[in-house]
Amino acid sequence: MAEKIVNIADSVTVGELAETLGLSVTTLIGELFKNGIAATINQRLDFETAQIIVEELGLDVQLSRKVVSAEIHHHAHKLSDKAVPRPPIVAVMGHVDHGKTSLLDAILDNKTAAGEAGGITQHISAYQAQRNGRTITLLDTPGHEAFAALRQHGATLTDVVIIVVAADDGVKPQTVEAIRFARSANAKIVVAINKIDKEAANPQLVKTQLASEHGLNPEEWGGDTVMVEVSAKTGQNLDKLLDMVLLVADMEDLRADEDVPAEGLVIEAHMETGRGAVVGLLVENGHLRPGHYLVAGTAYGRVRTLQDFRGKTVKDAGPSMPVNMTGFKELPQFGDGFSIAKSEKEARNLAQRAKIEQEKMAATTNVTGADILKMMNRKHDAEDFNVIIKADVQGSVTSVVDSLKLIDTNGEVELHVVGTGVGNISENDIHLAVGENTVIYGFNVDLPPAVKRLAAREHVEVRIFKVIYELLDDAKASMEALLAPEVVETEIGELEVKGVFRTVREEVIAGGEVKRGKVAKDLLARVKRGEEQIAEVEVSSVQRQQQEAKEVFEGEMCGLSLKTNKKITLEIGDRLEFFTRELVKKTLG
Repeated sequence: MAEKIVNIADSVTVGELAETLGLSVTTLIGELFKNGIAATINQRLDFETAQIIVEELGLDVQLSRKVVSAEIHHHAHKLSDKAVPRPPIVAVMGHVDHGKTSLLDAILDNKTAAGEAGGITQHISAYQAQRNGRTITLLDTPGHEAFAALRQHGATLTDVVIIVVAADDGVKPQTVEAIRFARSANAKIVVAINKIDKEAANPQLVKTQLASEHGLNPEEWGGDTVMVEVSAKTGQNLDKLLDMVLLVADMEDLRADEDVPAEGLVIEAHMETGRGAVVGLLVENGHLRPGHYLVAGTAYGRVRTLQDFRGKTVKDAGPSMPVNMTGFKELPQFGDGFSIAKSEKEARNLAQRAKIEQEKMAATTNVTGADILKMMNRKHDAEDFNVIIKADVQGSVTSVVDSLKLIDTNGEVELHVVGTGVGNISENDIHLAVGENTVIYGFNVDLPPAVKRLAAREHVEVRIFKVIYELLDDAKASMEALLAPEVVETEIGELEVKGVFRTVREEVIAGGEVKRGKVAKDLLARVKRGEEQIAEVEVSSVQRQQQEAKEVFEGEMCGLSLKTNKKITLEIGDRLEFFTRELVKKTLG
């Protein structure tokens, strides 16, 4: 008989799921409890959790995800017949230190990388370059693997991905990651083999690696991947790279509608003194102008000012143009889609509806599939590690939180993000951290002196970082410190008892033959009779032919003095299994 198909939303309460499955709420709560989750009738479960529970109950039911109305979410725009060609949006990706930012600097004639902390791009930055009278929009995506989440967003809003590979270093893990993201976003790939001016440069090796290991065959080898050998330092072949990007983009026939309300994506958001929320937007369709009312996720506002990537004020932003705008009431989230509303009232209502929906789906009340699997696999209570994350822009907050969640602790340490925010660390953050053993992490933000004094008074740890991977290393070390040390036992040897000479309450003196390994003073031993363990003892001294011995090896006879904490009756034929036991500090992989 075919399985019954049941439609449920992305998130359902325990009560709703029980009703849908035709079960009593008590049965469902009992099943969750068996898996380590104390749920209430109003607790929300995500779709994956519901699937796990159905499998655990052995029900002949297949769950299907119900498509919920997404009118307040960003959706793909359907182009009209009047769509006009638009500039390509190009993301620059690749391994850390392979020269992405230097390449962009050379194209735009800027100087950025030297000022970056650790020489690594810390935010997505959007620029526009001109080539033969045509515009190319460039996104400089962050270089460290910790920004995987940010980089993935970068790839989803791009048409072409330039993957930068250093000619003297070859394909690295982040190069592979960038290829994967580009493919998942269905973006065309152009490879820029950088640093060909270096003595150790070997562009052919890079091409061979890309072709044999990743299926990117260079055009000159009969493949379909454009590869350009460039030098950001000398400027060699940069024009050719831009020409190739335009050629690849032309094959895609990139178009956008101009006479529609503007829509696009939030690519950056931060607070600035005197200006309020400064939000980086990438326009996808339509034209954005001052005075427009915008909604992005749960945030809304009226466009007060628009600036291009050089900080110049503009009155109009068309398709594929990145702009910074002011006028949002609060910061939207990185990656949110924005759209135009007819009035402030409509904008406020849409943002309010998005907020209600977000609260409904909030992870604080949800039990997710990952949670339940973690609960099912957990062997003991986990330690808690509470953090508050403050960063200078919204994109960084998102990626720091996402990266922290990727630290695998095998369920032994539970990471709780108590709060997040954009801007300097405030007294409110300190108050929030008090009493919860919470660490405040600041990324590219300041700790004002008054707040620093309050933190010291309240014994709250505040750690400020400029480079993302240093922050992650610190968090990982803090989590490792919470891990319970592991008890490691090492087998050393075995002896068969041939004689028992003296037995008192706390000592047994016996003799026997070492069957394997060795015997030494201070070793621990399990006393075995057949398969049963009858006691655990400690070797206080070893004698060979009435002489004190340090160690006695396999095949030799010896006498032993065994220390016990209760009287044991040792018999001829018993076995002693010798071992050491030590506490080893656990580390995270």
